[in-house]
Amino acid sequence: MALNYRPVVANILLFFLIFGMSATVNFSHFKEQITNGRAIATGVFLQFIILPLLGFAVVKVANFDFVWGITLLIITASPGGAYSNLFCSLFNADMALSVTMTAISTILSTGFLPLNVFVYSKLAYSNDPVLDTLDWLSLGITIIVVVAAVSAGILLTYLYGNGSSGKIVRNIANKFGNARGLGLVLFTSLTPEGGRIIITNREPIFYYAPILPMILGLLCSNIISTLMRLKQPERVTVSIECVYQNTGIAMTSCLALFTGDDQSRGLAIAFWYTGMQGAIIIVYCLVVWKFGWTKAPANENFITVLFTNFQHTEEGCKDTTTTSADADGAAATSAALEEEQGQVGDVKSDDREANHTTDDILL
Repeated sequence: MALNYRPVVANILLFFLIFGMSATVNFSHFKEQITNGRAIATGVFLQFIILPLLGFAVVKVANFDFVWGITLLIITASPGGAYSNLFCSLFNADMALSVTMTAISTILSTGFLPLNVFVYSKLAYSNDPVLDTLDWLSLGITIIVVVAAVSAGILLTYLYGNGSSGKIVRNIANKFGNARGLGLVLFTSLTPEGGRIIITNREPIFYYAPILPMILGLLCSNIISTLMRLKQPERVTVSIECVYQNTGIAMTSCLALFTGDDQSRGLAIAFWYTGMQGAIIIVYCLVVWKFGWTKAPANENFITVLFTNFQHTEEGCKDTTTTSADADGAAATSAALEEEQGQVGDVKSDDREANHTTDDILL
């Protein structure tokens, strides 16, 4: 029996994609953000609990068949890694939190990814004998590849990612990972066993069901992060981190798990999700920017927002707990302090003059 080269090549490309993205993590950001436990805990909860649960709910409600269902479950269980940092950077969400969450989710995904896929696939297709045909060995190999790539990338950036050479190492790793990611997309799109990947002329459920986890994920993220009283740029960051997924893992899994037309059908879901998640997140970022939730001013020129770093500034607008009365009070307090400092300065000047007078009398 001839060796099926497709999953082998896809797993190699996936390894280097995940390796490159993992090696972009800057561990110095841990010191800045690791104490921000509320924001990090919220983000982890959204990534590993809420979105996989939403994916499972959509699979059940939409009554997805085995191929589409397993593919969507794998997608919603696979955090997006460093790609989410790009959106946070472009639209000036809380970038330090984004990088820290990427590092943490990258590590946690080694356990949560296989756990979520296993649990929700069993729940979704427990009474379906087709579940017994799932090639757990092939899926396990893909997950092992992900774990090994994450571990190798984190080790590289831990050993060489700090100091003067750290930025160079991370930049090279980022470009390397991006190139392999593009290679994986091209390879999976050109070599499926079932022929071309077709995303046109599908039944309506193919188009709207996969985007439901994204929309519901954004809704849940904003509600939960608001209830947790996160700052507005932090809310944007955890929302992006929740929704943006690494579909490369699902693409590789489709090549390993399915054959023939099923393989093309599974890849179609992965490709559709890939395109739609980018479009939905861009629309979301534009809306929250205009509402003043990012660090970029809401009235700033759009091109300026994309190419200017506003990370050193405060939020684009006041948080929901800040009012104009607070601002007026702060201004009044500042003026009072300046007046008091002026009075203290006058007193000190008078004291110096008195001392000079006393010296003259003594002389």
